[in-house]
Amino acid sequence: MNFWESFWDIIWWTIWIFAFIAYLWAVIAIISDLFRDHALNGWWKAVWIVFLLFFPFLTALVYLIARGRGMAERAQRDATEAQEATNAYIRQAAGTSASPADEIAKAKALLDAGTISQQEYDLLKAKALAHPSNNVQA
Repeated sequence: MNFWESFWDIIWWTIWIFAFIAYLWAVIAIISDLFRDHALNGWWKAVWIVFLLFFPFLTALVYLIARGRGMAERAQRDATEAQEATNAYIRQAAGTSASPADEIAKAKALLDAGTISQQEYDLLKAKALAHPSNNVQA
């Protein structure tokens, strides 16, 4: 066996491995899209999966042609919802850290309402003033 035959064998195997991985990725994307689609009946989902098992390449091709646009729309919608949820969480988490003045004002309101004692107020005030975020160095 000479070098060029083994070289082209390596190229051929590389192409086959790439095609197989691309096919697996497509099947996983199709199955995840089937479970993400709430408009599709459970029986139709089962039919698609059965056809994927018995006629994998043809079914994947038909699915991508027939439902590809909806697949992209569902993926875009889910990505947008995930981004909005992340942004809402960041806003909520950032809004929970009150400034020392806010913490002292809340403690003062509790003191005025009689909910806490003067010692507890002094302790809360000291904690608010000693918070590490107050020690901003220029």
